[in-house]
Amino acid sequence: MSEGQAKPDKPLTANRAWAYVTLGGALEIVWASGFKYEAVPSIVVLISLLLSFDLIIRATKVIPVGTTYAVFAAIGTIGTVAVEAVASNGDVSIRRIGIILLLLGFIVGLKLTSGKEER
Repeated sequence: MSEGQAKPDKPLTANRAWAYVTLGGALEIVWASGFKYEAVPSIVVLISLLLSFDLIIRATKVIPVGTTYAVFAAIGTIGTVAVEAVASNGDVSIRRIGIILLLLGFIVGLKLTSGKEER
């Protein structure tokens, strides 16, 4: 390789794409919670917002966009509800816990069925 040439990028694997979705979902929890809680600095909110969307955009190169966004949003939703429950001293109803567990089941189902052709 001559000087000035960039190294070619390695192709994104499905496992790495799922790691991006997971990390992006975790960052969504940070920025969504940062909108409400002043303890999260504005710069952290902005960086986590931009990085989370960059990660899911990269993941959509390998994983279908609908699956990527559904899992990303679900991780953010579950995490944000958990943060809210902790912040409000565990004031969460059994119904809400059941719905969150159902949502978690759907996330796992999407992960297990992604990339498989329907017959």
